[in-house]
Amino acid sequence: MQTDRGKEGILSDDMIEKREEIVDLLKTAYFMELETVMNYVTNSTNPDGVRAQEIKESLEEDIQEELGHAQDFAARIKELYGTVPGSMDFKAVQTLLQPPEDQIDVVHVIKGVIEAETGAIEHYTKLIEICGDDDPVTQDMVITILRDEQGHRKLFEGYLREYAAEGLA
Repeated sequence: MQTDRGKEGILSDDMIEKREEIVDLLKTAYFMELETVMNYVTNSTNPDGVRAQEIKESLEEDIQEELGHAQDFAARIKELYGTVPGSMDFKAVQTLLQPPEDQIDVVHVIKGVIEAETGAIEHYTKLIEICGDDDPVTQDMVITILRDEQGHRKLFEGYLREYAAEGLA
C-alpha cells in the first residue's frame, strides 16, 4: 500500500529496502541486549567468593541499562514500521557468558562480559554506518547506546587487568 510519505526520509516509501535493512539490524541488537540481560542475571547470581562480589554488583547495575537498550531497540523497530520479534525468533550466541563450571571462576565471567560487549560494539558500529545520512534518528540512538557498551567493556577490561596483575587471569 502506497502512502504519502515521500519527503519523510527513512520513513518514505522509496526507502523501504534501507528501512528493512536497518530494522533487521535493530532486531539483532534487540536480541543481543535481551541475551545479555539473561546472562548478566545468571552471572550476578551464581558466582561465589569474596572476589566475586564486585563483579556481581557491577553486573546487577548493568542489567537495567541493558534492558533499557532492548526497549529502545524495540521502540525504534516499531517506529520504522517493523514488528518486534518474539522469543521463538531468538537464538542464543553468547557462549562465553554461560556460567562457568567452577562458581569461583570470576575471570571466566569477566572475559564473557568483554566478549559480549565487544560483539555489541562491533554490531552497533555497523548499524551506525548503515544508517548514514538516511536515518539520523536511529543513528543518534545507537551512538548513545554504543557509548554505554564501550564504558561497560572498559570497566571489565580493568577488572581483567587487575586479575592478570595478581596472576589470576
